Amino acid sequence: MYKIMIVDDEAIVREGIKEHIDWNGLGFELVGDYASGREAWEAIEQVKPDLVLSDICMPFMDGLELTRLIRTRYPFVKVIILTGFDDFDYAQQALRLKAYDFILKPITAADLRALLTKVKGELDEETRQREDLTRLHMQLNQSLPLLKERFLERWATTAMGEAEIRERLRYFGLPEPLPDYVAMVVDIDDFGGSGHLPSDRDQELLRFAVYNMVQEIAGQENGIAFRTREERVVAIVSGLAAMPLYELAYQLAETIRQFVEKYLNLTVSLGVGRVCGSLEQLPLSYKSALSALEYRLLLGKNQVIGIVDMEGQPPATPDNGAEWNRLLASAVKTGTTADVHRLIEQLVTHLKTSRMPIEACYWQIQSVIVTLMNTVRELGADEPRAAAGERNWLTDVYRFKTLDEIQDWLKHILSLALEQISEQRNRLTHMQVLRATEYIREHYANDKLSLQELCRHTLMSTSYFSTMFKQQLGETFVEYLTRVRIDKAKELLLHTPLKSYEIAAQVGYADPNYFSLIFKKHSGLTPTEYRDNAAAKETRR
Repeated sequence: MYKIMIVDDEAIVREGIKEHIDWNGLGFELVGDYASGREAWEAIEQVKPDLVLSDICMPFMDGLELTRLIRTRYPFVKVIILTGFDDFDYAQQALRLKAYDFILKPITAADLRALLTKVKGELDEETRQREDLTRLHMQLNQSLPLLKERFLERWATTAMGEAEIRERLRYFGLPEPLPDYVAMVVDIDDFGGSGHLPSDRDQELLRFAVYNMVQEIAGQENGIAFRTREERVVAIVSGLAAMPLYELAYQLAETIRQFVEKYLNLTVSLGVGRVCGSLEQLPLSYKSALSALEYRLLLGKNQVIGIVDMEGQPPATPDNGAEWNRLLASAVKTGTTADVHRLIEQLVTHLKTSRMPIEACYWQIQSVIVTLMNTVRELGADEPRAAAGERNWLTDVYRFKTLDEIQDWLKHILSLALEQISEQRNRLTHMQVLRATEYIREHYANDKLSLQELCRHTLMSTSYFSTMFKQQLGETFVEYLTRVRIDKAKELLLHTPLKSYEIAAQVGYADPNYFSLIFKKHSGLTPTEYRDNAAAKETRR
């Protein structure tokens, strides 16, 4: 049963459609009817429809704007436009926005039933294609040759010259991407979400299903997708300048995350790397995407995570140290103090049982210290404050007589370093949110001010910014912007003779009626009542 909602400002039209269609008989569940695009948009997140039947001309938010928002945020939701002959140009615009179809008013029940039957057939086919593991198994056997995947993995992970990369791309019939470039890594969170663990064969089919979706979605933007030997999927997207490319990668990653959850009943986490400017620099973007994925430990599963959001500044030169150093760097970035302490204990136990020479033990500890310093700098923090109380970390190891003493010392200085990294990360986030609030207070009068514009100003992704903004201020971007605008409107009502429609324009509302509606919602009074109330109080004084 597919979910459908009706959006039309004419109650008689909504009631007529509701009463003359046997929804269940056609395979649909009517989950709501709404009088404006704004009401429908606010309900979509909770209702999660498969199909939206919408008029074009409506107050506050018309059908075109609703279609655009749905297409951007919920690409798998189909939209059918209701239109009159006078609105035919609008209907053509809706089709350019990739609305599924349009139907002319007055609507006959027979026409609507025929269209709904057609839509249901396509929805059934889409669901069948994604759920048919037998078909996916056949596609698996016909997938790209192993040599092509190994080349793509080698390109993303090791140093290759530009000439060799171009020659290999041509050999395998792959389109040559244009600058800039960004890598994103997709990793299945787990297979146990449905209550039982699938067989090994079914797990492999599900992995291929995820790869198939990534390939299809990234391919719409000429992206290249491949699987790694670690059972992850990598997508390479290119062809735009750095910031637009970063935004496109986030949009594609979010689409992938939603499609996997909806059609495969799985969750995936995606790491988005840094943008690079040449073919041979792709390993830097890929490595930073893997680093972003490690932050799943902090943020939880089913997330799109950008390395720029988490670490702010570009990383230092990649560390080529031993496995212990790599594990330590990862733990310092994403772990708790207890996790780091546990790793130090494991390292010391390893040193105790390795029977290596004493000088080699000292060298290993010094290597750990260098890794710590590099990781702190990589995260944008200063030299750890712990260094101020020590003569020199690299030589101080020689004043300890036992590995147990060194273990306690390392735990102490690493705890201090973790505190400083946490403070630096909080300070970075606080400064970005502060920049955002300053930008809002400077540009609140712009009725086109949007979350996307604000995120471009703060150099953060929309999803991460929204989470941090709410966490720091206790309200969403829209709630904060509305409060700033209403507070300014109150000042103008009390201290200027401007009319309500003039004030609406000055505080960022192009529609005076919508301004009055929002003002009353927040203050309990219309703008006129608010001004008259204040004047009456002043008279009584």
